[in-house]
Amino acid sequence: MKYYPVYLDITNKRCIVVGGGDVAERKAERLLSFGARVTVIGKTLTPLLETMKRDGRIEHINADYDGAFISDAIMVIGATNREDINAQISRDGKHKGILVNIVDDPGRCDFILPSIMQQGDLSIAISTGGKSPALAKKLREDLETLYGPEYRVLLDVLGNLREKIVARGHSSDKNKQLFEAVVYSDILKHIKNKNWNHVKKIIYDITGVEIEVNE
Repeated sequence: MKYYPVYLDITNKRCIVVGGGDVAERKAERLLSFGARVTVIGKTLTPLLETMKRDGRIEHINADYDGAFISDAIMVIGATNREDINAQISRDGKHKGILVNIVDDPGRCDFILPSIMQQGDLSIAISTGGKSPALAKKLREDLETLYGPEYRVLLDVLGNLREKIVARGHSSDKNKQLFEAVVYSDILKHIKNKNWNHVKKIIYDITGVEIEVNE
């Protein structure tokens, strides 16, 4: 099966995880890291999920799964060890028009969760279409060696620079040339070596913009 790759804005949107074990814990943590409002449904929770509940980071419904619990969610993740419950979650979600992911069961999913390499706002998603999570993990680890913290710093610099350049009102073609000249320069080398004066000089020489740069 082919999946359409897309990045979703789940900030302040209700996302539900059914189950209270280690897998549910990982799914809840990942959703929280992207700003979701997370509800966990299950009668038992891992110690970390209990802590997250106590700290107010997640909502907890201490009950067996019921389709009524997911009505106002944008997505539901089934992370139980009960095939009958996971099947019901899938049916309920599809009936209500809610995006469904059932862990390790692509046939019951509307979407699958990729392995993600992340440096700040830079994220690269890797998917094998559900065929081999192990390969996706290896590829993510390979990417983590290629794209280190210097890419996080560069992206923050480019975001700041973009605001200043766009504000000057030049054509989009001119702006594109400037951005690409910065990206294809040797700026990454100097960021990696923390040569901030060189970084600022490269940016100024190319764009005429003075910008503060640090970690």
